[in-house]
Amino acid sequence: MQKKKVNGRRETREWIVQFLFQLDFNPEPIDIALKDFWEEKSPVEREKTYAEEIIKGVVQHKKELDEKLSQYAKRWNSDRMGAVDRTVMRVALFEMLYREDVPPVVSINEAVHFAKDFSSFQSGRFVNGVLDRIRQDIDRPARTTYKPRGGE
Repeated sequence: MQKKKVNGRRETREWIVQFLFQLDFNPEPIDIALKDFWEEKSPVEREKTYAEEIIKGVVQHKKELDEKLSQYAKRWNSDRMGAVDRTVMRVALFEMLYREDVPPVVSINEAVHFAKDFSSFQSGRFVNGVLDRIRQDIDRPARTTYKPRGGE
């Protein structure tokens, strides 16, 4: 019996990183870029929705994300970082700050995975160090989804 391929968040995050990396070097209106991008992929609607929420959120908060990355990356402004490292950290940081459904350690682990795969082993260590310093200053559980008090 042949198993049906199930796409998950890792592949979706990979698409997110690819798209944002491409957008950094070839800026164009996001709706046009997304339309062209999805023509090459086969996402299920849930994956596409998640990806577009993250992509649009990262684009919308890019300045804030880069400022925070520069603040926590000792002696490294975000514009001096490798493009892959910066992109994966933007995605992880956006999830850590704005996505209550993703535990921060998951965001960090995924960012480290992509930094190692698409950049270098040293990039994985750098990404982990920066994001973990940020995580320590964020007021939310590190290993679980966030449920604000009183929202039960």
